[in-house]
Amino acid sequence: MKNRSLILSLAAVVLALGTACKKENQVANNDRSLTAGPIHSCGDSTITGVITSNLSLDSCKVYKLSGIVYVSNNATLTISKGALIQGIKGAPGGTLVITRGAKLIAAGTQYSPILFTSDQAAPVSGDWGGVVLLGKADINQGDSALIEGIGGVPPASPYYGGSNNADNSGVLQYVRIEYAGYELSTDNELNGLTFGGVGSGTTVDHVEVFKSKDDAFEFFGGAVNASYLIAVDALDDMFDFDNGFSGHISYALGISDVTRADKSQSNGIESDNLASGDSTVSPYTKAVVDHMTIIGQATAAAASITNGQPSGTGIYGRGAHIRRSSRIDLQNSIFMGFNKGISLDGNLGNTPCAYSRGLSVINNNLVHAFVTPFGIEGTSACLTTANFTAVAQLLNSGYSSATPNAGILLVNPFVRPTTASAANYYPSTSSDARTFAAGAFTYGGADWAANWSRF
Repeated sequence: MKNRSLILSLAAVVLALGTACKKENQVANNDRSLTAGPIHSCGDSTITGVITSNLSLDSCKVYKLSGIVYVSNNATLTISKGALIQGIKGAPGGTLVITRGAKLIAAGTQYSPILFTSDQAAPVSGDWGGVVLLGKADINQGDSALIEGIGGVPPASPYYGGSNNADNSGVLQYVRIEYAGYELSTDNELNGLTFGGVGSGTTVDHVEVFKSKDDAFEFFGGAVNASYLIAVDALDDMFDFDNGFSGHISYALGISDVTRADKSQSNGIESDNLASGDSTVSPYTKAVVDHMTIIGQATAAAASITNGQPSGTGIYGRGAHIRRSSRIDLQNSIFMGFNKGISLDGNLGNTPCAYSRGLSVINNNLVHAFVTPFGIEGTSACLTTANFTAVAQLLNSGYSSATPNAGILLVNPFVRPTTASAANYYPSTSSDARTFAAGAFTYGGADWAANWSRF
């Protein structure tokens, strides 16, 4: 097969040059740039088609993804720390898809992160497709579903799901994904990092998605656990849970773009059981989320735009939008700078019922909103807006001042740090977040975003 021959040739070249490239492991930590890429060059390579046997990508090359590249046939793609992978702009945009049974081993380090980005000199959101992991864990659409954003007749399987919640799709550590999110057609988009039926055997920590055209992170079913995540300037949602996702997200930071919002409304969290709102289909979407910080807009006027770029109809949504019969366990987190904070949406589903019947937990959170920190949207036979607000504020703390940070008191959340540091998102000395032990960063704790991330 033509594509297989190209990949095998690439593998042979990488193997032959492996010895020369091993010097990368001896480079002092502060010699490694946050832009990743080769310390010394041993040639660039373009990858296309289907990878059907094990392949290693070293850090001395710049690898370019042409079109949708699949890892299939239970193969493992291993990427060295410090490696630079570029998606070639164009239809359908460079994309990496790890199919069911295959694995991606991408283990960077704090000082040698792995960087996936655009091949353009002046990159913009949506230049390329992003990274997609597909696994065999539970979803609520049977044993198999087609992943969003893939069209045509694919040369490898774009389906996900199964019955093995402990399935292992590999490792992502200290990885940054920039300018991804190709839109195949209207409302059929790839995200920065997409998980489809990915199991808990997969290791995911210290991963950032920067300026994705759709969602930063989207989880379609599965049970993967992820920690130390950063979403910066996603066009749509920062963290999106669907189709029976039941994993645990801990220590995560989301920062909204001040220049654009999506036509479907840009949220911190968006959670659905199914798009139809069906409340009878299981497993139910119930993400477990703790120690998350979501930063919206600095003013009510900025949070209320209805003509944001790039569509001209963009609008900011909610800090957390729990809807369409989904459930959630949301604790020890901070939301600020949206008109609505934590919203239980009764349209197309019984989401408020899940809360009032004890099937959801919303506890120990600090929630600012310019209008409603805690509220019900649509109709619900289970809970009124007033009752939810009263109950929620017994367990959480709500703020509705004109200055989002006036009560919560993070250091300086609406000013981007100029270095690879999250210092502005820490609780200040007198912050309520210290008392609540809430947010992505603990007062006096380590800066887990330092050196490998960007803002």
